[in-house]
Amino acid sequence: MVKNKGGRRADARYAEVEKALLGRLPEHKSVQGRNIERIRLLCSTLADPQHAAPVIHLTGTNGKTTTARMIDSLLTAFGLRTGRLTSPHLAEVRERISLSGEPVSPERFVQIYDEVMPYVDLVDQQVDRPLSFFEVVTALGFAAFADAPVDVSIVEVGLGGEWDSTNVADGKVAVVTPIAVDHAKYLGSTPAEIAVEKAGIIKPGAVAVVAQQEVEVAKVILRRAAEVGASVAREGLEFGVLSRELAVDGQLITLKGLTGVYEDIYLPLHGAHQAHNAACALAAVEAFLAGGTDEEKGLDADVVREGFANVRSPGRLEVVRTSPTVVLDAAHNPHGAAASAEGVTEAFTFDPLIGVVGMMRDKDVEGVLSAFEPIFARIVCTQNSTMRAMPAAELAAIATEVFGEDRVETVPRLDDAIDTAVRFADEGSPELGMGGVLITGSVITVGEARVLLKGR
Repeated sequence: MVKNKGGRRADARYAEVEKALLGRLPEHKSVQGRNIERIRLLCSTLADPQHAAPVIHLTGTNGKTTTARMIDSLLTAFGLRTGRLTSPHLAEVRERISLSGEPVSPERFVQIYDEVMPYVDLVDQQVDRPLSFFEVVTALGFAAFADAPVDVSIVEVGLGGEWDSTNVADGKVAVVTPIAVDHAKYLGSTPAEIAVEKAGIIKPGAVAVVAQQEVEVAKVILRRAAEVGASVAREGLEFGVLSRELAVDGQLITLKGLTGVYEDIYLPLHGAHQAHNAACALAAVEAFLAGGTDEEKGLDADVVREGFANVRSPGRLEVVRTSPTVVLDAAHNPHGAAASAEGVTEAFTFDPLIGVVGMMRDKDVEGVLSAFEPIFARIVCTQNSTMRAMPAAELAAIATEVFGEDRVETVPRLDDAIDTAVRFADEGSPELGMGGVLITGSVITVGEARVLLKGR
C-alpha cells in the first residue's frame, strides 16, 4: 500500500516536471536568435558537463535518431557505458535521455531536474528571456551523463547544427545524415543553405562521417571540414552498403566499413534507408574506436552483428498491431516520406494500404502527401493534440488536390481516425489480399498513436 502511494507520488512529481519543461519556449523556436551563449552560460554554471566524456555528434534532416540508436547499440556491445541525447520524444520527455541504451527512469529524471533547476533559475535571471525547453533538456542530458559517468555521449542536434544548443559540445566524431529541406523558416530553403548550418557541428580535428548527399551539399560539408582541419569519411567512397536482402522482420546486409567488410549483419528494421543509416553508424563507431582497433582487421564482426541485432527504433516503420497490421512511421518531410513509402512497399504486401496522416502547419504538406499518394488506397486526415497541428479539415483540403475527393476521409480525433482506417483495411476484398494501415506525418502524431495502441 505504501509502495503504491509512493509510486503515485513519483508519477505525479514526474508529470509536474514534464509539464513545467513543456511550458517553456518550444524547441522548434530554440534556434531563433542564432545564439548559444545562453546554454553555454548554463553549462559553465554546471561546471561544463558536456566535456565530461568524448562526444559523437549527429546532424542531418532524416535518420539522426535511428543512427544514434545504432551507434548506442554498437558501443554498448563493445562494452562502453553510453549516454544518448535524442529528440523529439514519442510519449515522454525522459525518452530523450538514455543511459546504456535505456531511457532514464522517471525518478532519476526528476532527480536530475531538481539538481539542475537552481542553476537554470540563476541563468534565467541573467539572460534576455527564460531558457527554452530544449536548452534545459540539453543541460539535463549533459548533467546526467557527467554524473553517471558515461564513456561516450551520443548527441543528436535538435534543429540545425551550428546554433543548436547541443553544439556547446565538441564532437570527436560528427555524423551528417542525409540533408534535405525541413524547417525552412529557420534553416534555409535549399539543401545547400541548410548544409551550412548543419556542417557547423564539425569541429577542429574531428572525423566527419558523411552520408550520401547532393553534390552541392557535399561541397558545403567538405569545405567546412577543410576550414577546421577535420578528416572526412564519405558514404559510397570510404564506407557504404555492399548488399542487402529482405529477412524476417528486417534485412540482411553487408557493410563496408572504414577498417573492414562486415557480412551477414541482421538488422531488425525495414527500408533501404535503414541500411544506409547502419553504414553511417558503423563508420562512426570505427572512427570513435580507431585508437583501440587493429585497422588491418577492423572491429570484431561478431560484436558488430550483436550490436545491430539489438537495435530498436520505435516509430520508424514499427509494427504495433496485427489483423490488420498497423505500422507507425514518423516521416514528416518529403524526403522522409519517400523513404517510408519505399520501405513499407518493400517490406509488406498490403492491399489495400490505408494512410492515417496528421501533420504540423509549418511542414511541406503537399510534398509529403505526394510521396504517399502512389501507395495509399485511401487517406484518413486527422490531427494531433498540439497547437502546431494542422486541423484535419485543412489537411483534407490539400489531400483532396493530391488524392482526389473519393480517396480522402476527414476524422479529427486520432483514435477515431485509426478505427476508421482499420475498418477500411479490413474491407479489402479477398482477391486484393491483406489490408494494412500506416500512421504517419509527424513524430507527435506517431507518438500519440503509439500510446493509444501500445500504452506508455
